[in-house]
Amino acid sequence: MTDTIADYLTRVRNAIMAGHKVVEIPASNLKKDITKVLHDKGYILNYKFEDTTAQGSIKIALKYHPITKVPAIRKLERVSKPGLRKYSAASNAPRVLNGLGVAILSTSKGVMTDKEARTQNVGGEVLCYVY
Repeated sequence: MTDTIADYLTRVRNAIMAGHKVVEIPASNLKKDITKVLHDKGYILNYKFEDTTAQGSIKIALKYHPITKVPAIRKLERVSKPGLRKYSAASNAPRVLNGLGVAILSTSKGVMTDKEARTQNVGGEVLCYVY
């Protein structure tokens, strides 16, 4: 597999469409950082890193509205791909849905949102949009 981030996003997207409560994903450091950002921004309920295998795994508890069962994540969109990388400077970091969504960036100071990248004045690779 060449694009593990796209696989991560697709597994989460498929679990949401199927209405699952938990999704299990093979772990990597970048995936762990993306999971932490999604949890901090309130898009997922909880997560757990398990080291039962050599690679390890991430268990993500997805978040739904308690009454209407609408998922917290409406759309996950991969931006930078292995065939065409997308980079952004701190001054023109992308805004998703006029600030209602989140763009996740991989910067020299770690994985963070577009808003955090603007405040810390760092640019980087735009990994995905979440809203």
